[in-house]
Amino acid sequence: MRVKAVIAYDGSAYYGFQKQKSTAQTITTTVERVLHALKIDSCITGSGRTDAGVHATGQVIHFDLPPYWDDLQKLQLNMNRKLTDIRVKHLSKVSDNFHARFSAKKRTYRYVFKTQKPSVFEQKYVSEYSQFDPVLLQEALQCFKGSHDFDYFRKTGTQTHTSIRKVYSTHYIKRGDYHYIYFSANSFLRSQVRMMVDAAMQAARGKLGMDALQAQLACKEKHTTRLAPAEGLYLARILY
Repeated sequence: MRVKAVIAYDGSAYYGFQKQKSTAQTITTTVERVLHALKIDSCITGSGRTDAGVHATGQVIHFDLPPYWDDLQKLQLNMNRKLTDIRVKHLSKVSDNFHARFSAKKRTYRYVFKTQKPSVFEQKYVSEYSQFDPVLLQEALQCFKGSHDFDYFRKTGTQTHTSIRKVYSTHYIKRGDYHYIYFSANSFLRSQVRMMVDAAMQAARGKLGMDALQAQLACKEKHTTRLAPAEGLYLARILY
């Protein structure tokens, strides 16, 4: 039986979502260890990877269950008892051809920051960007909407058959002292969201012109490769 799980995690103590040879401190390895402890010899597949220090409130994974594990409520309870920085929010039975990554239609990321230094209790979960122009930020974010070749907005070494992605929407809002940037797309390249956030913030602070941003988006000139700090980024929602 194939199961779809919606999970949330505090990524600050992990070296990313994907399994790695150099460390066991990843989201995938941690979840699979819990499954194996529950006599479930299955590997998990995620909707996408998150970098070291990046969080999730709506990551989706799938894995296969042996026939004797048919009580999903009990499974969720047992998994959450063994997990600490990871929480299983929902489990559901899906068809055998469901794939957490390839069946996904839209992915949404949320970026959270403040214009003053976050408190000691927030510093792993909120980033800091100094004063900026919200109008310029909105203008910069609009540049990313639509289908583009994001080859200049990804980490080198990314293995993918195409760097063209379709960004459905971008959005900026402010609530109290907190600022939020949202990106929704069919999928994202490695570190694409963090690079787009930082480029947009540079434009909003007058450090990167709109013409330069457009030129990089058109793969004509590369003006910045900086990444926004990981702690402010959350994989928020996956739609199927």
